[in-house]
Amino acid sequence: MNELKQQGNKVALVIGAGDATGGAIAKRFAQGGYISCMTRRNADKLQPLIQEIEGFGGVAYGFASDARKEEEVIQLIEEIEANIGEIDVLVFNIGANVPCSILEETARKYFKIWEMACFAAFLVGREVAKRMVTRQRGTIIFTGATAGMRGSAYFAAFAGAKHALRALAQSMARELGPQNIHVAHVVVDGAIDTDFIKNTFPHLYEKKDQDGILNPEHIAENYWHIAQQPRDAWTHELDLRPWIEKW
Repeated sequence: MNELKQQGNKVALVIGAGDATGGAIAKRFAQGGYISCMTRRNADKLQPLIQEIEGFGGVAYGFASDARKEEEVIQLIEEIEANIGEIDVLVFNIGANVPCSILEETARKYFKIWEMACFAAFLVGREVAKRMVTRQRGTIIFTGATAGMRGSAYFAAFAGAKHALRALAQSMARELGPQNIHVAHVVVDGAIDTDFIKNTFPHLYEKKDQDGILNPEHIAENYWHIAQQPRDAWTHELDLRPWIEKW
């Protein structure tokens, strides 16, 4: 690992590299020459993704990490920076889309959703920003949702957390932009092509043939472009939605 560090390779860190969007983002940055570092709470689930990236000649590392735990986040960032390379791109991609009536919502679940979708973003964003500031460069991208724009019935917890995530992104962009750190917030509005959607919402999945659900690789391509933008034309907020999605 230290040899990689000495070569000056840049790292793209994807927090929440699941089987769809997060994994596609990690692959896209590996294809672009970055070392992809990826986290899930269970590192074993990252092995197929690592093997796929290595299969096309990329470099990837997987880490087990709970982004809600401050000590784990600090340890993760220190390990990557010390042993692998400088984190040039951070993508925060943890979801927490759990519907529930406000009449039945529990304090414990409401708080957990906020921890996952917002507090974890603060912890990771803060730790990575500390390193980026010293180098005067870097890109931080937060995955948002329509819930961050408007709160729908049965999604009070998720909407509250995603609204807070959007505010965090705005605040960080205004503070860190003058220090050459690009902070962006991507609103992903619509069903994504995943096994979860296929098995749970087959009526939505039927729209795939009409380009009616989001392709994770196409989402990833937008993240790649954001990270490559010159600072005279930075995007802060980008909406991604299928053409048939109402908004």
